[in-house]
Amino acid sequence: MSSTTQATPKGFIGRWVNSFEENGIAVILGLMTLITFVNVVLRYGFDGGLIWGLEATAILFAWLVLFGMSYCVKVTAHLGVDALITYFPPKVRRTIALLVGAICIAYALLLMKGAWDYWANFANLPGTEGRWFPEGFQEKFLAKAWYEVEDIPFPEFLRFLEVSMNEGEAYEKLPRFIPYTILPFGVALFLFRLVQATVRVYKGTADGFIASHEVEDELDELARERGEK
Repeated sequence: MSSTTQATPKGFIGRWVNSFEENGIAVILGLMTLITFVNVVLRYGFDGGLIWGLEATAILFAWLVLFGMSYCVKVTAHLGVDALITYFPPKVRRTIALLVGAICIAYALLLMKGAWDYWANFANLPGTEGRWFPEGFQEKFLAKAWYEVEDIPFPEFLRFLEVSMNEGEAYEKLPRFIPYTILPFGVALFLFRLVQATVRVYKGTADGFIASHEVEDELDELARERGEK
């Protein structure tokens, strides 16, 4: 692709993922801004603060990074070097792009396995066996749904989770499986976007996965603004 452009989502799933992704990023940014602003006001205006504010902001930032990872695939905003492949004919470039897509998908699948295995036990679920490829689910595992975060209090409207996740014991802080849910979910979005991008290359509607010639495009636009072109 010659510029950082969004691919128009097609189909119900594509449109839903596109809307969910953009709205999720907007909500996360808004919450981070709101929590930080309130904390500053409380600290300098009332000599207080939200004890859980820093931890909540750090968790939201991690969510933002994982959402952004897939979003940047969609808008071809990930960095890449095409100094060599630009000298190849279009068919060779397409073949290279498809190979890159296959490698990226394989990498995302490994990330997906690791993300699930890390999160699953915190949600009282079995991880997968096998070092590289899932060979089935664990028969024995340590349920960790009782693990809590450091400072964020447990919301009262989630008390129903205590029966199924914590053997009826009360949570004092937010259980870790809730913020950690972004790990498998975010990587699944990343995998979905990589498959989408690879399909676009296969169909010939995209040249690759990165925004090529960004510097040249910016210089051309600056020259047009100055009336040099």
